[in-house]
Amino acid sequence: MNTLLVLLGPTGVGKTETSLQIAERLGSPIISSDSRQIYRQISIGTAAPTAEQLERIPHYFVGMFEPEDYYSASQFEEDAIPLIERLLETHPYVVMSGGSMLYIDAVCKGIDEIPTIDEKLRREVNELYRKEGLDAIRSRLKILDPVFYRTVDLKNPKRVIHALEVCLMAGKPYSSLRTNPQKRRSFNIVKVGFTRPREELYARIDRRVDQMIEDGLVEEARKLYPKRHLNSLNTIGYKELFEYFDGNCSLEYAIGKIKQHSRNYARKQMTWFKKDAEINWIDLSDSSIDAVEASIRMIKR
Repeated sequence: MNTLLVLLGPTGVGKTETSLQIAERLGSPIISSDSRQIYRQISIGTAAPTAEQLERIPHYFVGMFEPEDYYSASQFEEDAIPLIERLLETHPYVVMSGGSMLYIDAVCKGIDEIPTIDEKLRREVNELYRKEGLDAIRSRLKILDPVFYRTVDLKNPKRVIHALEVCLMAGKPYSSLRTNPQKRRSFNIVKVGFTRPREELYARIDRRVDQMIEDGLVEEARKLYPKRHLNSLNTIGYKELFEYFDGNCSLEYAIGKIKQHSRNYARKQMTWFKKDAEINWIDLSDSSIDAVEASIRMIKR
């Protein structure tokens, strides 16, 4: 049975270049499992593959949509599974690389069938959030879905807003739709996680943010500032710079916050990934690409 090779890990660990080299050696295309690289116009802030990297290996789910477009993990599952099955007809391996936890789980395990939120409802809920704040969203969610209200991170606007949107769209509690399915796939799945010592990873993250600034992240964010309300731009790197454009902080402070929030996100990713016993971990700090390839080939399939 041909294999989907899932290469994952925290932001800044080195997934992009390592995945490219592995894909080249295996003769495989790459499917991106990054929930932000799927959008155009935000390539610097999302560390999307460069034009040169895209020329090296065929990529899917990179720069497919405009920031205004709605896209979810359930849609990714619906689109990615048939593509993977088709690619595996002619490739012994297909590489999927990224760090978006829900996107990875959507392909590997399946995801609950959550209704697509129509744009009118999305605008109404976001307008409520803009005018009345997160407390108003929390209050409505508590009424419509007290079960999920007790478990959700109430300080995370994205999670709370999405839950309320689903309740209103489905006409039933969000918690009633979360059945946590484990779907069977027609292909073999091997998961490989990349890691580095914490201090090394954090130093890489800080350097990458500095490189993004040098590459033009401030200018990229400024062009998108009129669209700051979009969900696709509720993203580390942009939301901090939007605060700078609003005059709420200095550029130096915003850059520091981008680094801090990126490190926090890396910790969150590792906490999530460490719960998955199926992941085979490789420390990139002391592994050559030859050693990484050898380790991958030795993993029992």
